[in-house]
Amino acid sequence: MSTLIFGHRGIPAKFPENSMQGFRYAIEHHVEGLEFDVHLTRDRLPVIMHDETIDRTTDGGGRICDYNYEQLKTFKLSNGEPIPTLYDLIKLVQNIDVVLNLEFKTNQIHYRGIEEIVLRQVSQAYLLHPVIYSSFNLASLKICQRLDDSQNYCYLTGQMVPNPLQFMKEEHLNGLHLHHAQNSESLIERIWTVNNEDQMIKLFSQDVDGIFTDDFEKAMRMRQQLHHNQLLVG
Repeated sequence: MSTLIFGHRGIPAKFPENSMQGFRYAIEHHVEGLEFDVHLTRDRLPVIMHDETIDRTTDGGGRICDYNYEQLKTFKLSNGEPIPTLYDLIKLVQNIDVVLNLEFKTNQIHYRGIEEIVLRQVSQAYLLHPVIYSSFNLASLKICQRLDDSQNYCYLTGQMVPNPLQFMKEEHLNGLHLHHAQNSESLIERIWTVNNEDQMIKLFSQDVDGIFTDDFEKAMRMRQQLHHNQLLVG
């Protein structure tokens, strides 16, 4: 098995996080997976941004949920682009060989109805791979399961999970997205956020299912180098 490499919010090492510029670059350079974060505007449009507020990453300020999208798109990222919508990204990746990891950012503000809105929008897209849905908010994942239990749902946590396989079974989860690998046999785990080369090599050697990184190109080089070295030794 080869560890799948996800561009964490695109490729922040080169372009603004969660920007269409970063997503386009990632697609053009054959990224294997893309991770991104979704919130709802006041008029209930899914948009892509990590924080609940626009202060850190745009020239504006305030909470996403306090703006209609027409107002929100007047604010710009550092590269001059508007805040992307979920539709923008889905349109970009249609029929592209890339795995999407959509994170519901509902652990601070649980936007009413976001799960149904997002699942419906994604279901209408022509994607080559099933979307992986993740959240720090288990309640969001439970709502998703009630709406469509056929999708791939993964719990995000920065804590160690006791008896992870039992937890996944009880909560009907497909995997765990962890800050540190737990290496339980048969555990589907993807690790965030991996930017250190030594950590990359260690996780690739452990064959974890996936990593999230701010520089997917570096991660791909490190994985290729590891495989080359293993062939030489073998």
